[in-house]
Amino acid sequence: MNILEADCKSKIVHGMVMFVFIYSTCLVLVQRVEAADPDPLVDFSANATTPVFRNIFVNGDVSVGSGGVRAALDIGKFPGLTSEGLTVVQFKMVPCGENVPHTHPRATEVLSVISGGPLQAGFVDTKGEAHIHILYPGDLIVFPRGLLHFELNVGTETAFYISALNSQNPGTLDSAGAVLQLPERAAAIALNIDIAAVRALKSQRPYNEPPTLEAAKPGVCVPGQMITTTV
Repeated sequence: MNILEADCKSKIVHGMVMFVFIYSTCLVLVQRVEAADPDPLVDFSANATTPVFRNIFVNGDVSVGSGGVRAALDIGKFPGLTSEGLTVVQFKMVPCGENVPHTHPRATEVLSVISGGPLQAGFVDTKGEAHIHILYPGDLIVFPRGLLHFELNVGTETAFYISALNSQNPGTLDSAGAVLQLPERAAAIALNIDIAAVRALKSQRPYNEPPTLEAAKPGVCVPGQMITTTV
C-alpha cells in the first residue's frame, strides 16, 4: 500500500466516524424535541374566543377535598391554552392540608405562594436526596419534571398558591396510591411490610383521582407548630 492509498483510507475512516457522530447527535436532539410539547403554529388558537378565563374556582376543573380546594385549567376548560404548552392550577389549602406526594411525568412545575401558609414543600431527586423548604408569600419553588414532590400547609392561615406546568398535558401520578395498585406481594416487599398491612392500607387509601387536597389525621399535624424542614 502506497502513501496515497493509506491517506485515502484514513480520510474514509475519519469521514465515517464523523458521520456516525453527527447522526447520533441529531438523533438525540430529535428525541429531546419530540419529548416536549410541539411549538405553536399560530399566535392564538382558533378555538379560543378570548385570552381571559374568569373565576377559576367556579368555572375551572375544581376538586374539593378535606385539605382544601384545587382548581385547574387545561385546554378542555380554557381553549386559549391550546398549543401554548401550559397547564395552570390554583390552590386554597387549609392549615394541615396537603397536596399528597405525586409526580408529573411530562412537565416541570413552578409554584408561587401568594398568601397565607407558610407551606412546607419539596421534592426527592434520583439520588434519594430530599430538598425540603418552608415557603412564605412571595416565594417560589421549582419541581423538576418527573420527580416526587408535595406541599403541606404548616401555618395557621389558608394558603393560596399557584402552579404553572410546562405542558398542556403534564399528567399527575399519585405516588402512594400507585404503589398500592401493585400486586399485594410486590407492594409489601417495596414497603417492607406484610401483605395484611398492604390490604389494610388499600382499604384506607384509594388512588387519588381526580387529584384532591387531603387533611392530616388528628395528631399528625398541628397548625402553626413545628414549622421546619425536618418533620
